[in-house]
Amino acid sequence: MDSKNHIDIRTRVREYGARRLIIARLSAPADWQGELRTALAAHRQPATIFSNNDFRLFLQSFAIFFTAAMMFLI
Repeated sequence: MDSKNHIDIRTRVREYGARRLIIARLSAPADWQGELRTALAAHRQPATIFSNNDFRLFLQSFAIFFTAAMMFLI
């Protein structure tokens, strides 16, 4: 390539970053700090074995292990 045809992408990357920042600011809620605090507080709730799918995953894993053990013993 000829040196005259080289494109300086640094300015394009900066402009793209500036556009993305403006879009992020426009799409952010007005009380983004409050929503962030609420989401973090919900995420920090202590998890028990019966929460989410942990107990179900444990039961499925145990069933697979038990089936494999029985097949091995037979």
